[in-house]
Amino acid sequence: MKVVTLDNIELCKQNNRKAQLQVYQQYCDAMYHVALRFVNHTAEAEDVVQDAFIKAFAKLHQFKGDVTFGAWLKRIVINKSIDYLKSKKQRLVELDEVHLKVIDTDTNDKWLVEDSTTLNDIKEAINDLPEKYKYVVMLYLIEGYDHQEISEILNITAIASRTQLSRGKVKLQDLLKHTHYGERY
Repeated sequence: MKVVTLDNIELCKQNNRKAQLQVYQQYCDAMYHVALRFVNHTAEAEDVVQDAFIKAFAKLHQFKGDVTFGAWLKRIVINKSIDYLKSKKQRLVELDEVHLKVIDTDTNDKWLVEDSTTLNDIKEAINDLPEKYKYVVMLYLIEGYDHQEISEILNITAIASRTQLSRGKVKLQDLLKHTHYGERY
């Protein structure tokens, strides 16, 4: 597989179909998995990815190279996924093959969970969060964005991102605590 180069990007800007196909083939699987973490069905994730590539190729002149092309495209896919969910008012999908990364924290950070908590418990709890917290928690914990990036993606302030993450964290811990003690049904 060839690596996408700035030359390929320049060819894509000139509507070179062969270069566009090469870029698409390199990134479509990874972007599909990103979309699938946000939407309910495989066909919907495929639609989101197609829409994202169409937008990316149409807006390629805005790509300045200050981030990698993959990071730029991923942001478009996430925005398209969120737009899709907002338009359909659908629940976020259970996060099937997501690997939550461990974040180094001090003991005051409170992201710690019981050792008996399973990945499935965490997925279900995130799925049960109110929508405004769910997006921020997913973007922060799963996608690895910081508050400034989240604020740009969701069109909120960085302070709102921090607040929603903090409240989402409390709600998530509460949901996990109820799961741990058998209070959830």
